[in-house]
Amino acid sequence: MQDRRSDTVSVSLDEALTWQVIEHELISIPNQIDKNITRTAFSPLINEYKDYAVGIVDRSGKLISQSRGSLLIFAANALGTAVADGLAIYGEEGLEDGDIVISNHVGTLGQHLNNVVMYTPIRVGPERVLLGFFCVLMHWIDVGGVMVGSCSSTTTTELFQEGIQFRTVKLLERGSRREDMFRMIEYNTRFPKLLLGDVGAQITACLKGRDYVRELGEKYGTGTVLEAVDDMWSRAELRVREAIRNAPDGTYEAFSFLDSDGVRPDVTVPVGVEVRISGDRITVDFSGVADQLPGPLNAGRNGGAVAAARIATKFLFSPDTPVNEGDFRALTVDIPDGKFLSAGPVAPVGSSGNMIPTVVDTVLRAMYPAFPDRVAAGHHGTYGMHAFHGKDLLTDSAFYHLDTVVGGWGATATTDGYGPSRSIVHGDTSDVPVEMQEALYPYRFDSYALRTDSGGAGRRRGGSGVVKTYTVLAACRLNLKIDRTLCSPWGLSGGLPGLVGEVEIHRGDGTMIRVLKGDYPLSAGDRVVLRTAGGGGYGHPGEREVDKVVDDVAQGYVSPAAALEHYGVVISSDGRVDCAATSERRAAAGETA
Repeated sequence: MQDRRSDTVSVSLDEALTWQVIEHELISIPNQIDKNITRTAFSPLINEYKDYAVGIVDRSGKLISQSRGSLLIFAANALGTAVADGLAIYGEEGLEDGDIVISNHVGTLGQHLNNVVMYTPIRVGPERVLLGFFCVLMHWIDVGGVMVGSCSSTTTTELFQEGIQFRTVKLLERGSRREDMFRMIEYNTRFPKLLLGDVGAQITACLKGRDYVRELGEKYGTGTVLEAVDDMWSRAELRVREAIRNAPDGTYEAFSFLDSDGVRPDVTVPVGVEVRISGDRITVDFSGVADQLPGPLNAGRNGGAVAAARIATKFLFSPDTPVNEGDFRALTVDIPDGKFLSAGPVAPVGSSGNMIPTVVDTVLRAMYPAFPDRVAAGHHGTYGMHAFHGKDLLTDSAFYHLDTVVGGWGATATTDGYGPSRSIVHGDTSDVPVEMQEALYPYRFDSYALRTDSGGAGRRRGGSGVVKTYTVLAACRLNLKIDRTLCSPWGLSGGLPGLVGEVEIHRGDGTMIRVLKGDYPLSAGDRVVLRTAGGGGYGHPGEREVDKVVDDVAQGYVSPAAALEHYGVVISSDGRVDCAATSERRAAAGETA
């Protein structure tokens, strides 16, 4: 398609205005469908936590738009990757009006099997011209495997232990349900009622979204809509390339590491990243990351290296605009096959998402010398999955509730760290209300509070983690995937690191054990204490304004002891600052430095 934004092609005012109207409608439609999903899905993982993505891709799988709440790890490229596989298998003509296709194929998507992309072709007009595809990715609550929740095990060693795989198969064919496929889904999950309810919401979302986009195509014509899409992509590309030009050409490196792959608990996982800037192009090279792992902390190339690089690029160069394929035209991703971010098609990938926040964090850290005013210090850097599961004694039915941690984000040159919040590869994922959890599952929340002193000290303070305390009311199990406890969320420009996460199980007999990864039995009366990590600080702590430190203490972010130790601010028992003692303390610290 001709680039209508080039210098050699003039664009009329009417064309430009029409394209703008179409662009805003294309952005609006996934957001409308997003709201419908929260009203119609069955499981709290979807209708409350919002573990899904909604978007439109073109007829080759390139991203046009996505809902604002879509998880970044999904929307970076998962929707288009699934569609591209469908086109390779069926061809355009084999994807007919009314078809609905699903795929969780690890060999293409590169994510754990619970992440299932569903899509339907958008065909317009009497000739049914293919405009694109409407897509909805949902985390299916359970797809079989050795562990409840499927992706929950920390010790799987091959993909086949993690559940059923659907390689681009049709659920609906020309509008008719394929009952054999629905039976296959029903008998490969531990929670058929919840899952089939979510699948129904996913189908409805695809069809409704398709109809909205079809109406747009019939109103303006397929050609005009595709011209508007091309204009969206071109403007996004220009913005990104201009931002990249602001960085000096060169090679930038950073290193971090993860705790373990679960199978080898004492072996850390190196994450070495090299970023190369040349003119208006950026290359993210993951050759320095660990090789494919025996345990499930792997991802395929698309769900690992490419997704992480795209998310980091979006954060750095165009964070304030809706995402589309143009944001990534200036990006090249280099990684050899056989790395843990480019694992083979049968590698265990149950924890594929858990490590991506740290990978993205590391790419951003590499870019700090080029963009010191834009890159944040390290954040808590993990999904921090924790799930209670077991059998409800009243109904004799299985239950499973998956949650992820909220923790601190890193501070920047101008702002304190955000949080507590999910990881930087999440999106608009919300907490399932405490009242709902206590009504549905056999535990009680004793507390849910900020974790004082968890954010790294600095001229700008890192965001805070939280402390969650549960009391178990009936026998069940706790499944954990807590990582990034050895590699602290780093500070920048003299800022201090944030505290790392930790989990304790306090038994009814008074004993306590510290746990991070695995599946643990719980009895009535046991307590689980989950402390999440804070974000790193930015700038020397002695440069922080005294009134901000006083406010931090009043709000519970910082203790009086830490205010004295890290910031040199002396606060009395009544919460007032001792100005003379503070001046003396800071002066002494400055002389020492």
